[in-house]
Amino acid sequence: MLTFIKNHWRLFTTTHPLLRGSITYAVLWPTGSLIQQSLDGKNFKNYDYMRMLRFSIFGSLYVAPTLYGWVKLSTAMWPQMTLRIGLKKAAVEQISYGPFACASFFIGMSLLEGKTFKEAIEETKQKFWPTFEVAMCVWPIIQTINFSMIPEKNRIVFVSICSIIWTTFLAFMKRTDLQNSVDHQSNIQYK
Repeated sequence: MLTFIKNHWRLFTTTHPLLRGSITYAVLWPTGSLIQQSLDGKNFKNYDYMRMLRFSIFGSLYVAPTLYGWVKLSTAMWPQMTLRIGLKKAAVEQISYGPFACASFFIGMSLLEGKTFKEAIEETKQKFWPTFEVAMCVWPIIQTINFSMIPEKNRIVFVSICSIIWTTFLAFMKRTDLQNSVDHQSNIQYK
């Protein structure tokens, strides 16, 4: 029976890669939020389960489809799997999909929290550059490996696994109040 389920699951996910990615992100993104909350000292009694639900919704219904679209587009544009092509795809991703994904994260998650569009834009303005600077150090390496060594059918899964650490960082940035940190650092410097 277990073999039957395993074989049907493999067939289903092979024929529906977008759905496979969405299911993966529906689990991995709230896991990133869970890890971040655990690092903050929370436990099962006081986890913010609604935050985890928002991460699941955003990851599965927004990130997975946009990432799937980007992977399909980039594969159509550069079908070869070489290190040179992998570097090219990673560079193009960082100047196109990367900023879009970063801004979309803060806007989308803020809207899911019930903030106004204006509040979402303000938070994005505050947190975009510090987050994107870190992304520029991490994602080109991961995507070069992804685009030059990982078969296309496994790319979303590979990126999903790598993104659990990234999602934990995003969860940290989402809950961090950078304005107070900047104000606090300014006060320390002037004293």
